[in-house]
Amino acid sequence: MTSEMSAIALREATPGDDEFLVRLYGSVRQEELALTGWDAAQCDAFIRMQFAAQQLHYQTHYPTGVHQIILLDTEAVGRIYWANLKDELHFIDITVLPEYRNRGIGTPLLKRLLAQAASEDKPARIYVESFNPSLRLFERLGFTCAKAEGYLLLLEWRGENHA
Repeated sequence: MTSEMSAIALREATPGDDEFLVRLYGSVRQEELALTGWDAAQCDAFIRMQFAAQQLHYQTHYPTGVHQIILLDTEAVGRIYWANLKDELHFIDITVLPEYRNRGIGTPLLKRLLAQAASEDKPARIYVESFNPSLRLFERLGFTCAKAEGYLLLLEWRGENHA
């Protein structure tokens, strides 16, 4: 857990965050990259290409998406990307640097957005791979599997008004 004195905050992502965001994206791809036998330059080029493709996909499919940097005190430790759509609040991506995971950073941010979804009488949804450790976090927050396509799960949260 974070210490009593630590403050979790959000700010809008800017082009100045790109290097941090590339490093953050790369942090979730390390295990698979270790299997490639590529050198550091090849891995870096791959991460940058994949990150750019991901960003383009998000911006194309979620033009109203909100892209924010997660701060612990003043240090960037992650990102959250979400979109308040007509029929749902959709979590596009939430990633925290490995050294800050399991410290209670994501939970209050997600709860804040779930409260927003509930106040607007909307479900919240996110796609998560079945092997992603964050699946446990979403289950603790009350998300259930709405649809499974192979290893990709569509998780859904419905507030009290959606029973």
